[in-house]
Amino acid sequence: MKKPLVGAFAAALLLAGAGAAPAVAQADAAGTPGKAAPGKAATGSELGAGLDQLLGKAKKKPKAVDFAGTVALSNCSGSVVRTPDAEPGDPALVMSNGHCLDGGMPGPGEVLVDQPSSRTFDLLDASGAEVGTLKASKLAYGTMTDTDVSLYELTDTYEQIESDYGIKALELNAERPTAGTAITVVSGYWKKTYSCDIDGFVHTLKEGDWTWKDSVRYTDACKTIGGTSGSPVVDDATGKVVAVNNTGNESGEECTVNNPCEVDENGKVTVRQGINYGQQTYQMVPCVGTGSKIDLDAEGCGLPKPGAGK
Repeated sequence: MKKPLVGAFAAALLLAGAGAAPAVAQADAAGTPGKAAPGKAATGSELGAGLDQLLGKAKKKPKAVDFAGTVALSNCSGSVVRTPDAEPGDPALVMSNGHCLDGGMPGPGEVLVDQPSSRTFDLLDASGAEVGTLKASKLAYGTMTDTDVSLYELTDTYEQIESDYGIKALELNAERPTAGTAITVVSGYWKKTYSCDIDGFVHTLKEGDWTWKDSVRYTDACKTIGGTSGSPVVDDATGKVVAVNNTGNESGEECTVNNPCEVDENGKVTVRQGINYGQQTYQMVPCVGTGSKIDLDAEGCGLPKPGAGK
């Protein structure tokens, strides 16, 4: 787990400049539009087609991923998120990791639903500046079983946050991501971004007493650190959230805390030191109903219910 950072150590790192300037997401530039055959001058139609293709690429160029809508927790990162069907008047939700809960990490098989909470979150704008403080009305959902996620219901609605701060929630993608997708991990805690691709998916990711299913494995360019736990993983092309950042193998140990291992369908164990992971979020979308209420019995909901791991 990208374990929470607290106390003087985190403060010292911040003073030393650990919160780096935002990185800019890299646009895909595959291919060379309008290239004529070798030794042959391009015709007018070829030049026109090349220009059309170039303009098409320019139109599709993704917007650089920024910090708007992300939050800093006392020990982790997070983001204000919404489903595609959320209404402006619905209570807003903040997503982070289950292992970032202020009450401590849930045990294997433990699922928390509708628990009292008055936790606060520092809301960031596009540049990473703190623009306000959001407050939870409750912990709507939290677990470290099959996934590693927490959802806090806020006292403010989506439209109130947009009206007060000019910031929209990040949208959860209802579709499963694919390997090769360019992504950015956006840490509100460090005010730092990490850009890489989805390298693949892990059948079972095991760390200490916990196991997670169908985890996202990043390419090695995303060298996330402690405090990035709970960061949204954003698809660069769509700007939508496809996962929540949660762990990485730090020292090459096998299946220990802070050193997760991959287990395939046949039980083969693989250790990838220095590689980091996130948990997919598309399966959460059907679980969020009218008024931001969590319905674990909803059709298509992929979140575990209380007692699921027992």
